[in-house]
Amino acid sequence: MCMEKSDWEKCRDFHGHACPGLAIGYRAATMALAALASVRSADEELVAIVENDACGVDAVQVLAGCSLGKGNLIYRDYGKSVYTIGCRNSGKSVRIAVKNNLWPKDPAMVALREKINNGTANFAEREAFHRHQHDRIHYILEMPDEEFCELRHVNVELPAKASIFPSHTCAVCGEAVMEPRARVKDGQIVCIPCAEQYSRGW
Repeated sequence: MCMEKSDWEKCRDFHGHACPGLAIGYRAATMALAALASVRSADEELVAIVENDACGVDAVQVLAGCSLGKGNLIYRDYGKSVYTIGCRNSGKSVRIAVKNNLWPKDPAMVALREKINNGTANFAEREAFHRHQHDRIHYILEMPDEEFCELRHVNVELPAKASIFPSHTCAVCGEAVMEPRARVKDGQIVCIPCAEQYSRGW
């Protein structure tokens, strides 16, 4: 008999591996859903605004049901570990700002990560690194809420639900481009990449 996977296991499988960054997104998403008294968005009931493109965003997608394809995942390239989730039905939103330095820096682990990344770590070093990562994941998942982040209820104007627009053929490359993203160049409809082509002769 197959057992239902836990939410953490679903996030891990979607992301491809378990890591501290995924644990951060998992904590942020679960806390936001609890604060909103909400469940996973089947359609566009929830909207997530994420301020980074790191591992944790995958957990938000899995747990909150927000994705680029549905139009209810908004990415803002601020480089901040901040997640805002709003509910269209209730009109409520929460903003979760993850605190910096969730664990003390370990120079030995920084050096070990470098060896892992450049492929020079031996088996024992890789095992030590994985144990360290496991400990960090457990620490993040179990630490008190007030030590993990600042959670605030906020007023957010959520974007309109995703719309379907007509497409036009780019006069330069011949590919289809949705109407709101089309540009006009020399009196012709073009896509953004073709509109941005510019040359001064070299």
